[in-house]
Amino acid sequence: MEYKDYYKILGVKKDASQDEIKRAYRKLARKFHPDVSKEADAEVKFKEVGEAYEVLKDPEKREAYDQLGANWKAGQSGFQPPPDWEQNFDFGGGGYTQGSAHDYSSFFEDLFGGGQAGGGYYYQSGSGGRGGFQSRGENVRARVMIDLEDSLNGASKHITLQMPEVNDQGQVINKERTLKIKIPKGIKEGQTIRLSKQGNPGIGGGERGDLLLEVGFNPHRLYTVDGKDIYLNVPVAPWEAILGAKIDVPTPQGKKVGMKIPPDSQQGRKLRLKGKGLPGKDAGDFYVVLQVALPPSSDPKVKELNEKMRDEIDFNPRSYLF
Repeated sequence: MEYKDYYKILGVKKDASQDEIKRAYRKLARKFHPDVSKEADAEVKFKEVGEAYEVLKDPEKREAYDQLGANWKAGQSGFQPPPDWEQNFDFGGGGYTQGSAHDYSSFFEDLFGGGQAGGGYYYQSGSGGRGGFQSRGENVRARVMIDLEDSLNGASKHITLQMPEVNDQGQVINKERTLKIKIPKGIKEGQTIRLSKQGNPGIGGGERGDLLLEVGFNPHRLYTVDGKDIYLNVPVAPWEAILGAKIDVPTPQGKKVGMKIPPDSQQGRKLRLKGKGLPGKDAGDFYVVLQVALPPSSDPKVKELNEKMRDEIDFNPRSYLF
């Protein structure tokens, strides 16, 4: 049995990342796709590329293959897998990138066994059957920026993206597409909106992949968001922080509420309104963060009062340092 160097077939190094392997596979699969390639041995190379990717895309198959490679001499005849090979690795499940195991070499079959088609590339020659190569398109990821109010209330909006399309020559080109998306109420930054069948086009009539939109928030004039919690910095006068006070603050929901500032409140103290953050089954909280604002010393009265406090009050805020 002939040994297959799957890394060489994909044109990647042995320490290639999974993303590098995927990119190499997609490039070669398009190049040798029999429906568009003009090379005489396109079908053979397409199957070789699919077989290599089937092994290297799967962490367990790749680990097993790498262990085999460390003890294999290329060109050795009559090769058989090591004893208890299948007991050490579970190669079942997950499907195959290209049809079924009979499309692959005897090297693959002896190492990893047969299996059922898993929904990636497949090919059936001759009349009848599924007719030609097909693949479901790859999922596409993009980032969409929304306003805080879109999450607070839920919204629908149109977005414009550069999306891949396959032209009549089988080439992948970028084309501007405008899509309408629904923003769920309470969605958090970093969560994903999935648009079914709006991703990369399939090959040979295969269905499109999905479009996965990662949500980010536009900067807000007043509020910042951390997870499901919302924060507002609120300036307070020194005497409000020292003596306590009741002040009005705007909430993210557009209402004004009164809040009590406890006496002796320090800079940065957080006051919480439970459940007034991003909405949801487990709603976030709204935090008012106190920021002590100092009146200007250019005011003679301010200067006089501060000089009086300096002279009459025994207070050293740095005493704990020594």
